[in-house]
Amino acid sequence: MLRVSIAIRSLFGLCLLAATFNHAYAILQHGMLWDYGYGSGIALTSRAYWDVLTILDPLAVVLLFVKPRAGIWLTVAIIVSDVMHNTYYVATYHQWLAPFYLAQVGFLVIVLGLAPVAARAVPSRRQAPI
Repeated sequence: MLRVSIAIRSLFGLCLLAATFNHAYAILQHGMLWDYGYGSGIALTSRAYWDVLTILDPLAVVLLFVKPRAGIWLTVAIIVSDVMHNTYYVATYHQWLAPFYLAQVGFLVIVLGLAPVAARAVPSRRQAPI
């Protein structure tokens, strides 16, 4: 079961690294607090949220292997908040079939389905031998 957890965490990590690359590339191309093409009406908090993901995504990757339970639940928090946040803009601009959004929703489904499996296979601190 531990191998399954490692495989799941590796999948999560690869997806989070791809997201890190996308956010870092956007910052390099357009600078901090970019509006992701939505225009000047985008809230500053949304712009900051997208930039913060450049830090949170790789942090989750590290935690997936250093502190697996924390990494798994940070991954869940990231993708749930990202889809919730981006759904507002997708709805506003009628982008329901946009590839970036479909990929995020797909990752959300995978994470919600596999996170409990990955977490169960990782011994908790209480279960660790002394």
